[in-house]
Amino acid sequence: MTDQTELDDVAVEDLGDAEDGAADENEDGAEESAAPKRKAASDADLFRQSEIAADYIEGLLDILDADGDIDELVSGGRPVVEVVGSRLQSLVGPRGATLEALQELTRLAIFKQTGEPSRLLLDVGGYRDQRRKELGALAKNAVEKVKQHGEAVKLEPMSAFERKCVHDVVNAAAGVQSESEGVEPNRRIVVRPA
Repeated sequence: MTDQTELDDVAVEDLGDAEDGAADENEDGAEESAAPKRKAASDADLFRQSEIAADYIEGLLDILDADGDIDELVSGGRPVVEVVGSRLQSLVGPRGATLEALQELTRLAIFKQTGEPSRLLLDVGGYRDQRRKELGALAKNAVEKVKQHGEAVKLEPMSAFERKCVHDVVNAAAGVQSESEGVEPNRRIVVRPA
């Protein structure tokens, strides 16, 4: 791993969202606006982003005196870093809140080195995969309720990642639709008849 980014070197600044503005959620749940799209990063650029992220996370693990194996890859047109190990729950936090914050800080570290926003997906201890399964079951349950009763079902507030997972399941079902409403941190999904 190269160009170690020091944790204190990352200044927090509002980049909007690494994905821009405000209407629909894209595949990581980030909001998208009607602003023009940036050119897609090459696989080499994406892998470089995952390397920067892995270096940043490795530095954090060292500071926390935590053990974890770091896997860096490119999947689905985005950089992905997975941290695997025991006793990493503190990096996930309640309902993934710490993981979301850590992902955002890591995206800022990437931005600092590359000058480009990143769509990095960070996972710790398989949390996102497990949560994706839980949300799939929740979404299927909501779809069934809407089909049985013909009334809208409001789900609890969720992160952008979580909303994206639910939208994907609902969009695959016939006769129902979903939309996000509200403002962070209370943004939620409503599933209703199509």
